[in-house]
Amino acid sequence: MTDIGDQLSGARCVLFDFDGPVCRLFSGRPAGDIADRLVERILRDIPAEELGSDLLSTPDPFRVLRLFANGRPGHPLTRVLHAMFSEEEVRAARSAKPTLGAGPLIRTLAGLGRRLAVTTNNSADAARPYLARRNLLPCFGAAHVHGRVEDMDLLKPHPDVLLRALDGLGLPASEALMIGDGASDVAAASAAGVSFLGYARNGRKYRELCGAGVPEPLIVRSLDVVRREVAELAER
Repeated sequence: MTDIGDQLSGARCVLFDFDGPVCRLFSGRPAGDIADRLVERILRDIPAEELGSDLLSTPDPFRVLRLFANGRPGHPLTRVLHAMFSEEEVRAARSAKPTLGAGPLIRTLAGLGRRLAVTTNNSADAARPYLARRNLLPCFGAAHVHGRVEDMDLLKPHPDVLLRALDGLGLPASEALMIGDGASDVAAASAAGVSFLGYARNGRKYRELCGAGVPEPLIVRSLDVVRREVAELAER
């Protein structure tokens, strides 16, 4: 049995990160543009000289939210920014490109009785309609799509979203496998006690996963590799 097959054989449930393993969420609506819109909203209330250069220049909307929330705990604008970001993610999901092989893998796992959940730092309000449009939501169930909460400290690499998913599925971490594409996914899975399989769509992601400690045999460039492993296990 391969290393991937060994990981899959003990997994009664599979937890999917969303942006990456399921789709490329910001393929048609760049994340940098969203970060700029969030900064523009902040500048309506707070002068630029009171904001750090990191916040003003980052192309990462998650970082905008983190920097603002950490710099101004409890500020009412934080909730406004969260709502804005969620709206932008919902729009982005309409033009998101599916990850090659994701749909067949999800359907194969569900068809074989594996329990599935989404564990993402993105808004669940973006993930659910995307999955519904691809006829994948029934494979998960709307109740098992877990996304960002307002407390930015609970985003991955914190294990909160994985622990919520396991609680909802009623399964222990020892029977779960996460498929993710970033170092924060690796850290969250480790903290939750969940096995991990890395998906690297390019060299940068491959190096990130290797740097986070994922063994080379547990990193795939194509989800079709995972689907074939699942099918072979089912035939044994």
